[in-house]
Amino acid sequence: MNPNFTYKEIDVEGMDTLSVLANANKLNQWFFDSIRPYCSGNILEVGSGIGNISHFFIENNLSITLSDIRTNYLEALEKRFPSFNKDKMILFDLVDPDFDTKYLHLFESFDTIFALNVVEHIEQDALAISNCRKLLKKGGNLIILVPAYQSLYNRFDKELEHYKRYNRKSLNDLFIKANYKIIQSKYFNFAGIPGWYVSGRLLKNKIIPEGQMKFYNTLVPLFRIVDKLVLNRAGLSVITIGQK
Repeated sequence: MNPNFTYKEIDVEGMDTLSVLANANKLNQWFFDSIRPYCSGNILEVGSGIGNISHFFIENNLSITLSDIRTNYLEALEKRFPSFNKDKMILFDLVDPDFDTKYLHLFESFDTIFALNVVEHIEQDALAISNCRKLLKKGGNLIILVPAYQSLYNRFDKELEHYKRYNRKSLNDLFIKANYKIIQSKYFNFAGIPGWYVSGRLLKNKIIPEGQMKFYNTLVPLFRIVDKLVLNRAGLSVITIGQK
């Protein structure tokens, strides 16, 4: 774990990583397909980045509000989705010290909130999960995906300013502490573990190499089958869905 990160207004490594992932259409589709059954009604995406997952919701005409903590990502979203309602793109800090005042107008507004690869960037992760509950309607779903296994923490995590990685228990404990009912908990992307370890730990790359991601993306249909074969009992990421 590294508790000494400082907030960067311009996240170069994050932007570079999102740009690489933008071309991983099959992987992004897999993310979307994995959470879609739990998404309904008025949806909030926390940490929209450059819209790699957002566009699936927009293309499917789902009611979604996009958000990010950085203005440059919101500018990127406006350029990518020029016809999207700009009132539904918000600058948003999940652990803002003035959260209860600044976002009071959003309390109990959403049927679904999801944050994919966001909470690991937040030192006050328990507060982040608790604040999401304030924004949900009764019966609403919170979907969180984070990197799995602290033993896999490597240079990728450090450059992306991940405070830590999780397992099912540690993530579920955050939900239980915030009084959610857990309705699904599983690992995701078993086949991604070797590549993450070799590229980030052994080769010490700062970001995911574009060529590596392109190759991985072509194999996603096979990797989706692998997850079913291992019954989602291990994976590079862990997903928990909780209900208010």
